[in-house]
Amino acid sequence: MSLPPIQLTHLNEHNEPLSDFAGKVLLIVNVASKCGLTPQYEALEEIYKTYHDQGFEILGFPCNDFAEQEPGDADEISAFCTLNYGVTFPVFGKIEINTENRHPLYRWLIEAIPNATEKPDGHLKPLLTQHGLLPENESDVMWNFEKFVVDRSGKVIARFASDFTPDSDEVISVIKSALAN
Repeated sequence: MSLPPIQLTHLNEHNEPLSDFAGKVLLIVNVASKCGLTPQYEALEEIYKTYHDQGFEILGFPCNDFAEQEPGDADEISAFCTLNYGVTFPVFGKIEINTENRHPLYRWLIEAIPNATEKPDGHLKPLLTQHGLLPENESDVMWNFEKFVVDRSGKVIARFASDFTPDSDEVISVIKSALAN
């Protein structure tokens, strides 16, 4: 198995194929700067620093699909990530995830694992339900900061709901296992 031929565009509009990340363990996450979960950037950066030298990459994808919580342009998103969280992992241009214009990357990820692992005691889904913010389709990404893990062979091996923090035992366990293989 290998990574599909999907073109990615960095915030600075530099294009890069997903295949440039072949052979690495990937944590792919949709991000937003005006979300209650935005402090997850801190944990993302921390695990990036911890595991990067072992062949680990985090790919961040700003998305405005969730209550318009990523309204900024590329320069604003870049400044926000750098100034507030010292982000050094790759952050790409804003994409659509839960619309008819779903980015091919998310089409591939969602097809591979149609449903996220949810926290048994999670509060996010009930909160989104209460406010009428759950996505239309159960397989859609539920909210900002949902996480997909891709192993070195290019197989999507895990999908975690947004209320799993990047440094949670569950996420770290999958990352460590993938790095060991």
